[in-house]
Amino acid sequence: MPRLVALDMAAGPSFLTALRRVLDAGEAALPLDPRMARPARAEVVTALGPSAVVGPDGEERELEGGWPVEPGDALVVATSGTTGAPKGVVLTLDAVASSARATSARLGVDPATDRWCSCLPLAHVGGLAVLTRAIVTGTGVEVLPGFDRDELVAAARERGATLTALVPTTLGRMGEAGAAAYRRIVLGGSAPPDHVPAHVAVTYGMTETGSGVVYDGLPLDGVEVRIGERDEIELRGPMLLRSYRDGTDPRRDDGWLPTGDAGRLVEGRLEVHGRLRELIVTGGENVWPERVESILRVVPGVREVGVAGAPDPEWGERVVAFVVPDSPASPPTLEDLRVAVRESLGPWAAPRELVLAAALPRTALGKLRRAALGSPSGDR
Repeated sequence: MPRLVALDMAAGPSFLTALRRVLDAGEAALPLDPRMARPARAEVVTALGPSAVVGPDGEERELEGGWPVEPGDALVVATSGTTGAPKGVVLTLDAVASSARATSARLGVDPATDRWCSCLPLAHVGGLAVLTRAIVTGTGVEVLPGFDRDELVAAARERGATLTALVPTTLGRMGEAGAAAYRRIVLGGSAPPDHVPAHVAVTYGMTETGSGVVYDGLPLDGVEVRIGERDEIELRGPMLLRSYRDGTDPRRDDGWLPTGDAGRLVEGRLEVHGRLRELIVTGGENVWPERVESILRVVPGVREVGVAGAPDPEWGERVVAFVVPDSPASPPTLEDLRVAVRESLGPWAAPRELVLAAALPRTALGKLRRAALGSPSGDR
């Protein structure tokens, strides 16, 4: 039976070489995040059971206690899911190839003239998919050790890169001029900014779908989207996972994957509202935090904002805005925030509490960790 091989390596050409070697051998790769503390990496290894590991020096060594993968498996991507415990999303080579071909077709990739530049963490599916797209389609790729605006621009202007994948945080750091160095940019990982350049493709997907499967609201070829109960987005297509590493399969018997996200289809285009478990029900009204955040981000004095619900004896839940102000000496007031939201969404969506913060909890990709905003405390 084929093995699962962990790649405990920093991003770079050696990682790409090791990944190709594992896939060419008919085995599956498990990228480990070198930024994680050693005990956390050890927890992932124990939970997901690789039989070997390739270290930073490129040398492979055997591990005890591992178990094999199924023939045809290509990747196991660690994800914490909703519980925080390590899970492994198993993607087959067929799924990886389907994703690579469909995304390349949507982006109009020509392997003879295009070239990818990778700068996202390779332990996450968004970064890893850049490499697998290049491998499957024979497109050139440069692997940077991480996001560096100057290096990313140089890769395009001096070394011929035409394609890259970013998250909203890094797209913002690129600036308009830096982003313009690329022919196409794939954007994912969290809610996009209100305005993106025309050559940026806003994607929707998750680890279980092998990266983005909806581009600018439209599903990739071969992907089906429908809205189920409670307005939950459901997906089906050849890119979806085979199972989790423990053998459980989140898909229904007919192949549809409930995503846990809410949304709607408008003239065939998908609109994503947010995670169902993050929906705030206040006074019987539904409030989606991301919609409130998009309004509050442009309020004068707001540098960053996160919105969450808190228990309320009168309303059931109240809307709480966690704000990093531009200037701690003159932060926006709660009434400033309430006016902006009332005028755009209605009074029920307006924050009833303001918490000032020095920073907001985010993942390695810059995605807001809404559950970690914590119990409201601070300025009100």
